[in-house]
Amino acid sequence: MPVRILIPTPLRPYTDQQPAVLVEGPTVGDVLRNLTERHADLRPHLFREDGRLRSFVNLYVNDESIRDLEGENTAVSERDTISIVPSVAGGADAAVPETLPDLTQDEVARYSRHLIMPEVGIEGQRRLKAARILCVGAGGLGSPASLYLAAAGVGTLGLVDFDVVDASNLQRQILYGTPDVGRPKLVAARERLSQLNPTIRIVAHEGPLTSANALDIIRDYDVVIDGADNFPARYLVNDACVLLGKPNVYGSIFRFEGQASVFAAADGPCYRCLYPEPPPPGLVPSCAEGGVLGILPGIVGTIQAAEAIKLVTGTGRPLVGRLLLLDALDMSFRTMKLRRDPACAVCSPRRTITRLIDYEHFCGVAPGTQAQPPLPPELVTTVEALADRIRRHDPVWILDVREPREFEICRIPGSVLIPLGDLPKRLDEVPRGEAAPDIVVHCRSGVRSAKAVRLLREHGFERVRNLEGGILVWIDRIDPTQSKY
Repeated sequence: MPVRILIPTPLRPYTDQQPAVLVEGPTVGDVLRNLTERHADLRPHLFREDGRLRSFVNLYVNDESIRDLEGENTAVSERDTISIVPSVAGGADAAVPETLPDLTQDEVARYSRHLIMPEVGIEGQRRLKAARILCVGAGGLGSPASLYLAAAGVGTLGLVDFDVVDASNLQRQILYGTPDVGRPKLVAARERLSQLNPTIRIVAHEGPLTSANALDIIRDYDVVIDGADNFPARYLVNDACVLLGKPNVYGSIFRFEGQASVFAAADGPCYRCLYPEPPPPGLVPSCAEGGVLGILPGIVGTIQAAEAIKLVTGTGRPLVGRLLLLDALDMSFRTMKLRRDPACAVCSPRRTITRLIDYEHFCGVAPGTQAQPPLPPELVTTVEALADRIRRHDPVWILDVREPREFEICRIPGSVLIPLGDLPKRLDEVPRGEAAPDIVVHCRSGVRSAKAVRLLREHGFERVRNLEGGILVWIDRIDPTQSKY
């Protein structure tokens, strides 16, 4: 009888957008092999070239990881559900000072709804006033997390960021308003949070979190909120928290789906226990490429804030040893069990990482995989050169490998849309042969189109080039009348 496999959003382009697939097989390994035979484009996202499962993809039978069962040999039946959980870039209290600060009369009035709750009360609110919480990233996740932590009365709130506010941020980064566009995020964030709660201390750490400064910054805080948007930062935050013994409140988002957990707490797993290594560069799309529902970081960010408050006050059951999965499209929540990896590189007794490493290198060259080098100059063209060819009516075939929703926003005149995920099945639509025109491939910024160029070259297309900078540079330099996104 068939087993139900739940397909996460990032992998649905390879299963014809199906959120769930029924596949026959007596074991997890058999089911996955049958699944990838039916959907061949899914295989490189689940398996290495040598046939082993990728370590940045977790598989659950119901709510149990197959790593804690029999691996690929885990038996399954029609009553079971297999969940694929790829990486996207029980409670222990946080450290509490011996002497807690008293609450002023104004603070008693401000936090009165907390004080009458037995789970918080006077002592819990005093713990919050004494707490020091760091938000790594003041973007989609950091915005709601910092707002609610400030409102809750966290005494010291640290923010790490180095970006400026962009108009595209306003759809989800509720810490900012239209007048903030172009301003440094930390300047605008400090103003907004101080308006919300002038009694708290806000510490701005301007610049990126790096291996050189992470330990010095994180050391002064009790809890860390991971609001990073890339894999090097995620592994850096995790490793620094493990080395310093600081709870790491994790959250991630993509389109309609989110994840949350608490890593690096006492006796709990860390991020590397879940994802020992990052995906190869470019395999997992970013929110800039795939999009994100504006409300989703609000949901996940407030979950992170709630977990931090539970850690500080010592109440409830934080998400230690559990991974919360959210699908906002059908508004479902699922919780998967997590266990410490006895061979984890950073948190196990057999750890091999005892200091912070080069995380850009670690995520750029994952074990067993080589990062894609830049395309050689002869396979790249500029927007000015393409515009000249169009004006001269030179034979050129412009291939747009973005998604249909992106194509509706803006496009290069005369371009043909074939999304990158569909390209391997639609190669017969691309002109080839001696009489065929030159091919110029583009996407939003040039990343996906570079993959398409490599794919086309592998299939014998010789006169093909990548448009440097994609349609964003085209709009900047050639056609500013179009909308950017």
